Amino acid sequence: MFPSHLARSVSALLMRWCPVAGLPSVPLSLPLPNSSPACAPGCADTVWIVPLSEHSWYDHVRLKRVFVTDGTRHQVVLVDLRKLLQCADRDNTDYVLKPVAEWHAGKVRGIREFLDPESPRVPQMPYVTISTRRAPGLLGWIGIEREGVVAFRNGQHRARYLADAGARWCPVEVHEREAILLREICGATDDARTAIRATSAGGENDV
Repeated sequence: MFPSHLARSVSALLMRWCPVAGLPSVPLSLPLPNSSPACAPGCADTVWIVPLSEHSWYDHVRLKRVFVTDGTRHQVVLVDLRKLLQCADRDNTDYVLKPVAEWHAGKVRGIREFLDPESPRVPQMPYVTISTRRAPGLLGWIGIEREGVVAFRNGQHRARYLADAGARWCPVEVHEREAILLREICGATDDARTAIRATSAGGENDV
């Protein structure tokens, strides 16, 4: 059982117990440990700053949300890029890109210019979906062990370029029904919260 399943079970018990005990009801949803502080719907002016440790052209990139309309059912999740791309390599839809070292020079230059933080246009963060399937081997065959499979709806080139440029973590957007699974399989460590800043596009203050 995943930890989140246990948490949901405990929440359900509390919802039933509190009214009987005469206590206020607990909220239906609690803050998730790996969610960005600026992942609420409508944060159209929020920009995530992602540091790059192995890139000679610039040392960070800026990313913004894909879905910014009121009532969006998508969330921003900070992911471990290595784990995310491992899951993406399992995608069987024939849309798995080669390593950056094998891209032609024009493609590399285009992505580098597209992500340049000096550009007035802020690129959107990757948008993904995630599911699970049986893992290879005996445990997978008997249904005990499963592995994550990520499919990019948008932003696979930028995600692989960022990883190649030394980014350890990255914000990605995912539908709310898949956010918990994405955190469980690809979620970033607590270090990502201090390394990646979410700021207002109009100022320097963290949000």
